[in-house]
Amino acid sequence: MTRVAVDVDGRRLTLSNLDKVLYPETGFAKRDVIDYYRQVAPVMLPHITDRPTTLRRFPDGVAGQWFYEKDVSRHAPDWLRTARLANRDDDGDGPNDYPVLDDLASLVWAANLAALELHVPQWTVTADGEQATPDRLVFDLDPGAPATIVECCRVAESLREVLTADGLTPVPKTSGSKGLQLYCAVRTSGPDETSRYAKVVARRLAREQPTLVVSTMAKSARTGKVLIDWSQNNPSKTTVAPYSLRGKEIPTVSTPVTWDEVEGCRTPAALRFEANDVIERITSDGDLFSAVLRDGVRLPA
Repeated sequence: MTRVAVDVDGRRLTLSNLDKVLYPETGFAKRDVIDYYRQVAPVMLPHITDRPTTLRRFPDGVAGQWFYEKDVSRHAPDWLRTARLANRDDDGDGPNDYPVLDDLASLVWAANLAALELHVPQWTVTADGEQATPDRLVFDLDPGAPATIVECCRVAESLREVLTADGLTPVPKTSGSKGLQLYCAVRTSGPDETSRYAKVVARRLAREQPTLVVSTMAKSARTGKVLIDWSQNNPSKTTVAPYSLRGKEIPTVSTPVTWDEVEGCRTPAALRFEANDVIERITSDGDLFSAVLRDGVRLPA
């Protein structure tokens, strides 16, 4: 195993197996993964700072076995910020020490673990480790074949009308897989407010557009339709972070997009972005997800 010692903003890290190919179809190696996260750090970090992160690790690449990791106490460097939180899987194993990726060194550390995917909740932790109430509202649009992200875009347009009428500012991003996600910055006083609101909105659209939209999880009801997964607002759940790679055959990315791109989408390829595409988009357009960082608004009753 080859190892290289590096200094990242004053933090000492040892990187390993940099030539190991993690995406065999494209030859995208671990060094490419680390370099990708290094380049997107300025726009990605504001969206994951203060959020306990679940790592989806692919030590043998996307063709091998993968696993989720929440407790990093065994191998975390002493400078890594962690948040000790109750085990949200309720399997009786006690609390987990979640990594909180607040800086470039932390992001590089995670990438070196072949943590291709980074998943975060819709809430933050305070400086003393307490869980805050949600500051993000999310709608995860998941197409049931033969529906694709194209149908997700049509549903997103309808969702946008409802959300803006309620005073919210929805911001779209691809999931990096099959679907699309809408986020809004919100202010809440309780952990369940976003779930309640999202459920009402999802059920409303399912009633209004029954041939296109479904709000129940049953797979038998989703053929050719788009599931508006409101349950992702449950405080125990996480969604893939903006700018995160995905563990697919090629290094696709959960990519912020414009509403013009959503409205103009007519083929799945139109909203499929790989790592190099995202770097170019950031260079030309900056952070298209920045509106989510603004002060949130209260949800309607």
